[in-house]
Amino acid sequence: MVRLLTGLPPAQTWRATALVVQEARAAGRPVMVSDLVVAEAYFALHDHYGVPKEDAARSLLALLLSGSVSPEPGSRAVYALQSSLGGTKKPGFVDRLIHAQYERLGRRLVSFERAARKLKNAIVLKA
Repeated sequence: MVRLLTGLPPAQTWRATALVVQEARAAGRPVMVSDLVVAEAYFALHDHYGVPKEDAARSLLALLLSGSVSPEPGSRAVYALQSSLGGTKKPGFVDRLIHAQYERLGRRLVSFERAARKLKNAIVLKA
């Protein structure tokens, strides 16, 4: 995903793009991307490539909605990316992704991070 979004390095971008196209044609559907890969790409874009977090989230969301790749079954990445772009910066994308996955499983997020109070049914512990 990082190569598809950054175009760097060019040789790896070409190989990644060719693989995505080839695999999609062979399978008759877009290549699946796990939520964990989306989270890793988010951090790589921000930490390694210096992409601002909001821009990284927007780019990942656009790629997931483009039809070039598809989120894993039961994925919460699109929801978490959209909600992280929808208002306050905290809690961030990965915290929202974890929260959304727990909600899907009927569980509750427990955190020491005060920003988690903004998430439905989250439990915030005092340090």
